[in-house]
Amino acid sequence: MEVGKKKMLKSLISKVIKGLPLFLAPNGARTRRVCYVSDIDEENENATWVPEDVKEGHFAVIAMHGEETKRFVVELDYLTDPAFLKLLEQAREEYGFRQKGALAVPCSPEELQKIIENKRLN
Repeated sequence: MEVGKKKMLKSLISKVIKGLPLFLAPNGARTRRVCYVSDIDEENENATWVPEDVKEGHFAVIAMHGEETKRFVVELDYLTDPAFLKLLEQAREEYGFRQKGALAVPCSPEELQKIIENKRLN
């Protein structure tokens, strides 16, 4: 993998992990507090609230196509899938790197579901 793509991927993963806000948890879902050593300084402890359904090694993705949206929780392995990487490029072009919370990708929920199913089959 090229150095530039590795940096972009590392930055994206960092933003996904740090940007999961409480309001993205499904209605009534519980959250847990996750604190990273790199987020702690002597005066202030920063923590990220992660919805209970986002297990370790996973992240939340929201497929958005017009008014149609659906939230998915996927394994980090999808960050190396060519079809998913294409969606990330489209998200970067459409939304930039300033997204907060779950990662939003510009595709229909059905399209993201197909990518997830195809990866599971392979």
